[in-house]
Amino acid sequence: MQIEKLRPDLEKYLDRYCLGAKFQKQKALFETNPNHPPLHREKLHPKELNLCSFRIDRKYRAIFGIKNESTVEIVHFSNHYSD
Repeated sequence: MQIEKLRPDLEKYLDRYCLGAKFQKQKALFETNPNHPPLHREKLHPKELNLCSFRIDRKYRAIFGIKNESTVEIVHFSNHYSD
């Protein structure tokens, strides 16, 4: 499953919080196996919105929408404890 190119505002978020390398590592895992255990992938509520998330690290998560069976789009990065 491929992750689409990030929007500029999402790239800035990664830069601001020094998450670029961690995101690239998790992105590679996701694209190889979207259900890889360290990703802690989960479906978000309400389920009908078809949004999911995976862990970047213990504090940050990438929220994504499934566009089709082979492509997802990151729509937001979230501080799991304060956003």
